Amino acid sequence: MSDASSGDCTEHHCTKHDCTRHRAAVTEAEVDALIRGICFKTGPPRTLGVEVEWLVRDPERPWLPVPPERLEAAHAAVRTVPLDSPLTVEPGGQLELSSLPAASLTECVTSVSADLTAVRKVLAGHGLALLGVGHDPWQEPRRFLREPRYDAMEACLDRTGRAGRHMMCASASVQVCVDAGYEEPGPLGYERRWWLAHQLGAVLVAAFANSPLASRRPTGWCSTRQLHWMEIGPGRAGAPPTDGEPRADWARHVLDSPVMCVRRDEGPWDVPEGLTFREWTRSRAPRPPTRADLDYHLTTLFPPVRPRGHLEL
Repeated sequence: MSDASSGDCTEHHCTKHDCTRHRAAVTEAEVDALIRGICFKTGPPRTLGVEVEWLVRDPERPWLPVPPERLEAAHAAVRTVPLDSPLTVEPGGQLELSSLPAASLTECVTSVSADLTAVRKVLAGHGLALLGVGHDPWQEPRRFLREPRYDAMEACLDRTGRAGRHMMCASASVQVCVDAGYEEPGPLGYERRWWLAHQLGAVLVAAFANSPLASRRPTGWCSTRQLHWMEIGPGRAGAPPTDGEPRADWARHVLDSPVMCVRRDEGPWDVPEGLTFREWTRSRAPRPPTRADLDYHLTTLFPPVRPRGHLEL
């Protein structure tokens, strides 16, 4: 399977409705309170989930790009199949299955395995197959989805090199989701589980590294995918401090992270340079940020462990 890592880049596709809802501006203090209120949902840790992402290739010629029209036809066919797991398409045409919360690992694996079998069967009918590696070993990144989110993401990440394009269009991963844990301190408390999840990060990357090649050449990394995540930079893909109070640390990290884009109802989105969300709440330019902008900003951060009520590793 593919490299273990944190979040992907496809969440919350924007529609016109998304861009225009929650018009009321939010202040810095309101943003801080909102983040603290939604990032950790505490209680007994009972459920888990997984998100599995795959490259889509022609098994007869996996080193060649799949023409967009073939991908479109295959994606359309897969969407007609009833699945337990929601299906999403990544910017490079990758497919991702996100399991529903499961009461046990066995239940989770059984459900996702059945969905994967169904997806593979449909793809085989189109002469395609799933490829489970962390980074495409043959091809340069080629974007499949042409949407405002990915136009803005590409423009933003290109400022630090080509790592963003590799992350968007040539990588795949496995993400594991677990409950945050109890509010109270202890081995099952959310503070301990938050800290422990970060300590396990390097172990998981090493254990599941599966991408030593890019453009048919060794990169010197067992996980080329992790290399590209590091190259994107700490503001976008780094972890907050883990030695303090998690809610406060995460709220501070979100506020001080760079804004990827300022969405518009019509036309291309603005891609500001060097504007943090905290600065946006203070300057209120090019327009005041809203609750919808905060929700969207959270989907543009890709830390090793992402608190989304639950913890996503």
